[in-house]
Amino acid sequence: MPYVNIQVTREGTSSGESKTTADQKARLIKGVSDLLLEVLGKPQSSTFVVIEEVEMENWGVGGLPVADYRKQLAAEKAK
Repeated sequence: MPYVNIQVTREGTSSGESKTTADQKARLIKGVSDLLLEVLGKPQSSTFVVIEEVEMENWGVGGLPVADYRKQLAAEKAK
């Protein structure tokens, strides 16, 4: 009984609403379920996929909040 947790940042809107559409989420769920069936033979009826949207301020990479990390990358590319 596979359980897959997908976490993505919630970004791009001033109200904090999701920018990830229902269609995109459905495609992620189908794609992950198809992959587990293909690779491991796990039936889709027993595969659970959960998509969580995380506020940008709660996400970090490279030792920095993701917004700061992206600014750092942009500054490095501009050089």
